[in-house]
Amino acid sequence: MGAQKSIHAGKAKIDVNVDFTHKLCAALMLPPLRDNGNPLSLIIGSLCIKHPNLFGGSEKLDVSWDKGLYDSNILIAYRRPRPEWLAQQSFVIQHSISPEIGVHGLPIDNFSRSGSGGVNLCRFSAGVDLNEPASSNWSSTTSIKFEHVRPINDDGRSISRDIDGFPVTCSGGPHDNMVVLKQESHYAKANESSFSQLSLQIEQGMPVLSRWLIFNRFKFVASKGLKVGPAFFLTSLTGGSIVGDMAPYQAFAIGGLGSVRGYGEGAVGSGRSCLVVNNELTFPLNKVLEGTIFVDCGTDLGSGHHVPGNPALRHGKPGSGFGFGYGLRFKFHSGYRLCQKVNYHGKMPKAMQITLSKIFYDKKALTGSSPITSHRS
Repeated sequence: MGAQKSIHAGKAKIDVNVDFTHKLCAALMLPPLRDNGNPLSLIIGSLCIKHPNLFGGSEKLDVSWDKGLYDSNILIAYRRPRPEWLAQQSFVIQHSISPEIGVHGLPIDNFSRSGSGGVNLCRFSAGVDLNEPASSNWSSTTSIKFEHVRPINDDGRSISRDIDGFPVTCSGGPHDNMVVLKQESHYAKANESSFSQLSLQIEQGMPVLSRWLIFNRFKFVASKGLKVGPAFFLTSLTGGSIVGDMAPYQAFAIGGLGSVRGYGEGAVGSGRSCLVVNNELTFPLNKVLEGTIFVDCGTDLGSGHHVPGNPALRHGKPGSGFGFGYGLRFKFHSGYRLCQKVNYHGKMPKAMQITLSKIFYDKKALTGSSPITSHRS
């Protein structure tokens, strides 16, 4: 239920993808976030333009546009050639619109799903990325960007307060501005029977102007995978904290497919700090079918009431919870994977989730089926 087309215009390449299939998956996973009668809202698509030699000196230009059911993203990246021993420079401009469900979403169906809280984030950023040359198993990226964040309602109008009258920005006005210096470091090591990963991320809001946000945000993700006979066991630990100026949308949201499964997105809670543990056992049933068993738990470490406006408490979120369940995965030769899972959480409702995701493997690593990088649902 989709179409793909690649067009070559001189040295440039244009990829066009229009897809209707995600509409079914999203309808089964999520409640309607808003009622939109526009037929174009049913389309998910992407447009990608790549030029490998823009000015004749191997400069690369990438322009991409992605449209989802309720979100969109435009990215323009210009990369200049550099010697291998120097950091690779990328000049990046990005504009995105997405619903803010993790913090302002309303838990429904006994916390198993999250509905729209009427807050969406319109973000614009521009800056420079520096990709350091990889050494051994480590790689790192440093970036400095200007960010402009403007909350809007479901009709696209600017807002400064949520449905309960609490501010949705740090400034109290219709937008927040900040200059963010970000440092990301990644460690990865894999062999035929296991892999280890560690990701560290530090963001510092720079004191450029008095009304701009000044903060320090830290996040880490540690993962370990092991082959146990024909099965594969994966465990991960995610944590983070933020100090200084803070808008509600910067809180760590706990709950959802990438966090504590069995809950809706952000339905466990949102806080200045968080800690999430994920465990999953995957075992093959045949060439295209896998079975999974998982157990997740997460907590805001008692920091939910430190988020401006205390949205977690107002929405009745518990602040901590666990989820467990089982499911099936159907693998396709194209690299896509269809997952059907039955989830439970601490209050024991049962919910079925169906996701379509793209997975990537490290060819030098595992002969099993565990993905080395995470997927997007």
